[in-house]
Amino acid sequence: MSRNKQNLNLGDIVKIPLGNGQLAFARVLKNPLMAFYGYKSESIPSIEFIISQPIAFKIWVMKHDWPIIGNSPLTSDLERPPVFFKLDSISKKLTLYLEDGREKSASLEECQNLECAAVWSPSHIIDRLNDYFAGKPNKWVESMKPRS
Repeated sequence: MSRNKQNLNLGDIVKIPLGNGQLAFARVLKNPLMAFYGYKSESIPSIEFIISQPIAFKIWVMKHDWPIIGNSPLTSDLERPPVFFKLDSISKKLTLYLEDGREKSASLEECQNLECAAVWSPSHIIDRLNDYFAGKPNKWVESMKPRS
């Protein structure tokens, strides 16, 4: 799955205009995975500062054209892919999507704090980041949460 028109490398850091004069930042992980930082700014701080910020979430990303502003080698925690949950829309069965593409049955409790296995569009990511920084739930995340 091609992520964008650019030649992205592991560890590339991109800036994401949030549409309100603010910028968010993300890091390229194993394609199509990206880590989004829980930090926003009106200007671009140093790469060292950006990567010292907490990760808000890691998700799969569709094609985008966010500008690359730097690169920093990935740490071991960023090289490990996260576990995602999947919800079968017909059977309503929950599974865990593991790093090697395997799936295993899961309980509702096991899935509660995981990301849904979904590929996000750039516009939905911007919505999600704006909601994250505003401290409010995101409608896309909420719509995918497993329910009892």
